[in-house]
Amino acid sequence: MATSDWHEQRRTAIHMLRSGCSATEVAAEMKRPLSWVYKWQRCFEREGWAGLAGRSHAPKQHGRRLPVATRQAILRTRSELEAEAAAQTELQYVGPAAVQGRLRGKLNSSLPSTATIARVLRAAGMTQRRSHRSEADVNYPRLHPDQPLQLIQVDIVPHFLTGGAALACFNAIDVVSRYPTGYPSDQRRSADAVEFLLHTWREIGLPSYTQVDNEGCFSGGFTHPAVLGQVVRAALWVGAELVFGPVRHPASNGTVERFHQEYDRHVWDLLDLADRSAVTRQGARFFDRYRHSPHHSALKGQTPAEVHAQVPAKRLPPDFSLPPGKLPLTEGRIHFIRQVNPAGTVTVLNLEWAVPKSRPDQGVWVTIEFTLTEATLRIYDTAPDADNRICLATYPFPLKEAVQPKPVIPSTPEKTTTLATRFLINLPRALSNPLAWAIRSTARAAAHFVSTMF
Repeated sequence: MATSDWHEQRRTAIHMLRSGCSATEVAAEMKRPLSWVYKWQRCFEREGWAGLAGRSHAPKQHGRRLPVATRQAILRTRSELEAEAAAQTELQYVGPAAVQGRLRGKLNSSLPSTATIARVLRAAGMTQRRSHRSEADVNYPRLHPDQPLQLIQVDIVPHFLTGGAALACFNAIDVVSRYPTGYPSDQRRSADAVEFLLHTWREIGLPSYTQVDNEGCFSGGFTHPAVLGQVVRAALWVGAELVFGPVRHPASNGTVERFHQEYDRHVWDLLDLADRSAVTRQGARFFDRYRHSPHHSALKGQTPAEVHAQVPAKRLPPDFSLPPGKLPLTEGRIHFIRQVNPAGTVTVLNLEWAVPKSRPDQGVWVTIEFTLTEATLRIYDTAPDADNRICLATYPFPLKEAVQPKPVIPSTPEKTTTLATRFLINLPRALSNPLAWAIRSTARAAAHFVSTMF
């Protein structure tokens, strides 16, 4: 009998035990001794599903000292990565994960964990403690979405193939429905960021806001004042509103940051991935399963796909592409979440803007609106969806070119679902709070009726 058959028998036995069958009933059904059932029951209780795997006969006690050759390989690899980062010839990652990625396939001994690598680097004095300002006192404005397609968060997580080649893994997720998409890229240039955002708006839909971080590929860089890069221009062209989160504050992008952990666990921690196509295939399987998994406690038994389908999505057409060459500046809005510095200013697009009557470490929301006649920067105390909002300052934003009318972008409408399907999708929510569900449903129906009258 093949190893997989033995493993499947053990899993079946556990399934039966957990469903309420007695050990005697399981032994009779599986045609196994009672001792066999008890053995694998104990293994499962100690170690979970991993305990059902075949046992190694290797010695249980191993020396804990890291081999000298492994330690030297860690330090040499870190040194090589630092040199490459300084020369800016490769992606500038030098941390334990980068070291581990490059060591894959090069060591005769087992691959050290990232924790071990970090410990070796600290002992050798090759790491530096980061000096952070306290983030606990900064109250950053934030959006409070309660429906799908109100806010999508986008971020990049670095990974390393077997042999050490680096990939930039772009991920995006709807904050309310938890509906994700993503793919790996060889580089993280502005052009790569634009292509992924277009992919996101095709796959998930065009939301009210798309939140990104301040990395150069999104922001346009940190050198030129009033820079309006490729990503900003592409978002304005398709009618998307970008939100640049606070600088060095991952918690503000918390939904996608947590999703990175699921992505890492189900894509990168399962296999040694040799090339980008292998990552793409493994990622596609994960994204499909994640979208149809009912494991999210916040979704109350529904899957991301079911929740996402509750709101009609306006998507970019599958064959949509931007016109060639540099995009013109078009009508629209972009947003920034910023911290007021001790001088009473905020930095937006490499320019300093005064915030009157502000407190140091206060968080503010900055919006730049582009119209056919001008561009205006406004600073607010809170996010656009707040009930009581105060404009703290208004400034003209310097333009080096004329603003063009927003182009008409064709969209792919969401497939219409039947009334019965929508009822089944919304049934858990209706049962949990019938009155609130009835009020929301009536409001949506009224809004739909009014929208079709004109």
